[in-house]
Amino acid sequence: MEDESGTAETTDPNGTRVVLGDMVWREKIVRDHPEMAAHRPDVLRAVSKPDHMAPDVSFGTRTRYYARSVGPSRWLLVVVSYEQKPARIVTAFANRKDPRSWST
Repeated sequence: MEDESGTAETTDPNGTRVVLGDMVWREKIVRDHPEMAAHRPDVLRAVSKPDHMAPDVSFGTRTRYYARSVGPSRWLLVVVSYEQKPARIVTAFANRKDPRSWST
């Protein structure tokens, strides 16, 4: 879902509201990872229906959401910060490597 300001939102598997601000999308994610430009819906879907989730080892208030075979590589990795309400997507990028805690 997207409002008129360009902010998109979804809910995580626990039902917590998560937003993706247009500025973060354009000036962080797409600027740093131009291959992600066509994958905004996939970023939101990775949070709402992840194939894998893991705590962010560097930041205790963040969670990493992974979607398999989505986006421009093997995995789509989306990091959500729960430091504020609503929670916010802070980055997203393609990743070839399996998550450390992933097991098939």
